[in-house]
Amino acid sequence: MSDKPPLQLLLCAPRGFCAGVVRAIDTVERTLEKYGAPVYVRHEIVHNKYVVETLKAKGAIFVEELDEIPDSTAPVIFSAHGVPRAIPEAAAARNLVAIDATCPLVTKVHREAMAHYKRGRLVLLIGHKGHPEVVGTIGQLPDGAFQLIESVEDVERLAPPDPSNLAYATQTTLSVDDTRDVIAALTRRFPDIVGPPREDICYATTNRQEAVKAVAPRVDAMIVVGSGNSSNTLRLRELAERQGCDLVRMVLRASEIDWPAFANVRAVGITAGASAPEVLIDEIVAAFKERFAVTIEVVTTADETMFFPLPRELRPDPAA
Repeated sequence: MSDKPPLQLLLCAPRGFCAGVVRAIDTVERTLEKYGAPVYVRHEIVHNKYVVETLKAKGAIFVEELDEIPDSTAPVIFSAHGVPRAIPEAAAARNLVAIDATCPLVTKVHREAMAHYKRGRLVLLIGHKGHPEVVGTIGQLPDGAFQLIESVEDVERLAPPDPSNLAYATQTTLSVDDTRDVIAALTRRFPDIVGPPREDICYATTNRQEAVKAVAPRVDAMIVVGSGNSSNTLRLRELAERQGCDLVRMVLRASEIDWPAFANVRAVGITAGASAPEVLIDEIVAAFKERFAVTIEVVTTADETMFFPLPRELRPDPAA
């Protein structure tokens, strides 16, 4: 009989990688196979330090701006978060081989914003100031075409020049609940505002949040696996806390777990942001098994089948 204390682990499903992240990481790996090292990547390809370090070891060089890239024939990849229009233009001016790994769901937001702009609408972008996705989206249009909204309070302060000619878009990795409140405030103040045909918050963000809602009320503690600069991961932590879970910890690796804090818990939920690989969840589960007599329950709230093809430059030649 085990002398370890009993512990139930509830694994959220879905969790971890989404289709856009898989596509972005595959883009870097396939580019390395096609062109050889080094391959430059503007900004972290996805917001996960483990993923970034793994790709560095394979020959990827991460930079924040194109001027950090020396004149060479090495390709440059744009991250899953998207980039302002000026970045591909600058790459073309330098004759750099540019490969765009922007998540197709982010590209959808860019296209819808452009359509609103062409119709003369001011676009209100719901998102977090300074996040790479927001910077990339705002950079699709000329200065003044967007106005950033971060909260219901921002909505109340709005004084647009033409309240009857507005549209809104959202960052794809926001809290579903928080964004719903902001959209409700917008539609109350501006009944004629035009929204997206389908909501901009991506399916993966929504699904991971729903799984946390199902698990957090059943456990004493939650582990959220991911990096601190990952927006969708931060939203999972906030949501678990909002659901009444007393002990919520965001960690990247098992080595970061504060084990004394978990000494008296009997049920722990585990989820992971959309840029966290399953190997990290496996590592954390193994660490719990070393310390507790673990039973595992997978709590599934959605099945994900989404797939995004690689950028055209990396797809197999049909004639080959």
